Amino acid sequence: MVSFKARRSEPELVSPARPTPAETKALSDLDDQRTLRYYETVIAFFRSRPGCSNRPDDPAKAIKAALAEALVHYYPIAGRLREASGGKLVVDCTAEGVVFVEADADVRLEEFGKPLLPPYPCVEELLCDAGETRAVIGKPLVLMQVTRLQCGGFVIGFHMCHNIADGFGMVQFVRSVAELARGEAVPTILPVWKRDLLTGHNHHSLITHSDAAYKHASPNDLQYKSNDVMLSTPIEDMIVQYFLFGPREIATLRSHIRGYLATSATSFELLTAIMWRCRTIALGYEPNQWVRLMITMNARGKWNRHTVIPRGYYGNAHFSPIVEATVSELCSQPFAHTVELVRKTKLSVTKECMKSMVHTIALTRQWPPPPMMDRIYEVSDTKWIATNVTRFGWAELVGGGIPLAGDLTSKLGSDHMRCKNEDDEYSTIVSMLLPKPAMERFRNEMSVWLNKHDEKNLVILSSL
Repeated sequence: MVSFKARRSEPELVSPARPTPAETKALSDLDDQRTLRYYETVIAFFRSRPGCSNRPDDPAKAIKAALAEALVHYYPIAGRLREASGGKLVVDCTAEGVVFVEADADVRLEEFGKPLLPPYPCVEELLCDAGETRAVIGKPLVLMQVTRLQCGGFVIGFHMCHNIADGFGMVQFVRSVAELARGEAVPTILPVWKRDLLTGHNHHSLITHSDAAYKHASPNDLQYKSNDVMLSTPIEDMIVQYFLFGPREIATLRSHIRGYLATSATSFELLTAIMWRCRTIALGYEPNQWVRLMITMNARGKWNRHTVIPRGYYGNAHFSPIVEATVSELCSQPFAHTVELVRKTKLSVTKECMKSMVHTIALTRQWPPPPMMDRIYEVSDTKWIATNVTRFGWAELVGGGIPLAGDLTSKLGSDHMRCKNEDDEYSTIVSMLLPKPAMERFRNEMSVWLNKHDEKNLVILSSL
């Protein structure tokens, strides 16, 4: 893999281009989760389009100017988080600005690999220093670096505080920057705050939803002590690897199913089911122990007829239904049974479920409740991040996503990211973080299901 050092400018604060309201804004209960007190990292690679009439001489300076314009509309992002009464977070809209760094790297876009897939070489050179990523109080809420490449392309790497926005909101903000950089007067989608939509107005309401996750909801759960190997293993004894699934691999997984699911199961359902099963076996849980799957779902989707999230809402609007099964039930039943569990979990989000989740988070300040963190596997479908999210016009997005396997502070999740394989076919790449001995067992299990004689063909590379 290519190796390089980026030449960075000194970090500077970019403030809104014009005066903005000086006020304090409350976050929603979904925003205020303790487990979201960290900076999410996203990286995006762009190929320059020569000959465009509005192509700037310097993409970094054009993006910097557009960032200042975007902050006029997204002015809370230029502020700082503060703890108010009860430890709840609020945003002081101070217009102090966000961090911006210009950089240059003596490398061409094609040197990052064909196809362009994570783990990206020297990714730390494409990101500015965010310091302690789990400390969010009083700090800039966005830190962005634009790295110019020798070929005329560039890379945007940014850290954004998860309390202020979810993945969809982060992409909406960056898309606004891109639109302003190509010359638009205002963003296509104007931001909406309205965080009261996802706030529990009666924090002591009885939780009536039947799901096991809500039965565990109690403020006393914060004292819960876990014995899960995934939570007790130090991060230095774990490994991140990425698994690539093209049309051929999806067809192989589908061949293990009979009946209506053989044709109706989505690639997300198939991949989530197989990863959950193989991960459970690899971690060596006992047959009678309960294991859990949590699917993070964007509430802005068309599936959600229960709580209307307005167009332009950029706060956290993700709901995460949970399903439980014993290790024996999960791993001894036919594969179709696991796929069905995944599908039912996706479809389980009702108005009552969403309301109960907001109330549960208001009580415990996190999701899932601590007792449910044991033996849980969290999955996020972020394939849409690489689809029509940035519109520079004079540059096109050619790859990117979340460069690490989920939030390394929780160490529980996988991200499904969209990419193309070496045959130029649209594919899915899935991250996985496991203790080192478990990773070898995981690859062996996956190779059996995919009829791969050499399990090394499954994995791309390790990033830890």
